[in-house]
Amino acid sequence: MKRYAQTLRLFWTTSVSAEMEYRANFVLTAIQSSLGLAGAVFVLWSLFRTGYQLGGWTWPEALLVVAAYTLLDGLQNTLLAPNRQQVGEMVREGTLDFVLLKPIDTQFWLSVRHVKIWGVPNLVLGVALAVFAWSQLDPSVGFLGLLRFIPPMLIGFVIVYALGYLLSTLTIWFVKLNNITIAMQSLLEAGRYPVTAYPHAYRIFFTFILPVAFMTTVPAQLVTGDAGSTALLAALGVAVGLLLLSRWFWRFALRHYTSASS
Repeated sequence: MKRYAQTLRLFWTTSVSAEMEYRANFVLTAIQSSLGLAGAVFVLWSLFRTGYQLGGWTWPEALLVVAAYTLLDGLQNTLLAPNRQQVGEMVREGTLDFVLLKPIDTQFWLSVRHVKIWGVPNLVLGVALAVFAWSQLDPSVGFLGLLRFIPPMLIGFVIVYALGYLLSTLTIWFVKLNNITIAMQSLLEAGRYPVTAYPHAYRIFFTFILPVAFMTTVPAQLVTGDAGSTALLAALGVAVGLLLLSRWFWRFALRHYTSASS
């Protein structure tokens, strides 16, 4: 475990040092993230201003969902996307062979090798929006209500990671999956707003097929008290199941991997 912690520290220190050479890009990303979040909040504000009923959600409750999506998007762009993109490139270029020879778990190496600071603005904005939305809720929610936001967000991150790694594993057979990756990101955009506000068929799809509901809607419901321990356990079950599936599928794919040197 100590060796893995030291490896993680080395990877991330090196990555952040390299990223800090392009600080102007970081500022531009922060501006872009702020404008994107402002646009999402404005859309919600416009809907509520006209009296539209968003599936029974109030203004601050809907903001919590946007905050959850913003946080996950920041975590994904910081920790997941940089590593997910490299798998296909390594298979195509034959450099995956060198990773397989290293005395460290391959999935761990491929999952944490790179970190990008461009997702940090979304993390900051997501936290700020979550705190603001919480402050607008009924006082009975209390500070413990805000703390209930943390466990399901961590679970949602695991779900996003597992889904992304399952997709990346397909590059063992199909090297170019850019279109599928974009489609996956588009589907995850559905989590920007409460899943329960969608038509019935979409609610089923975003709960049982692509579990977006467990990533953004359930965390908000746990804060407001509209969901309880059953929903949290269900989200945990989905996360563990997908994580185990991604692990099994990666090992299965490696058994069918044709080395570039073979």
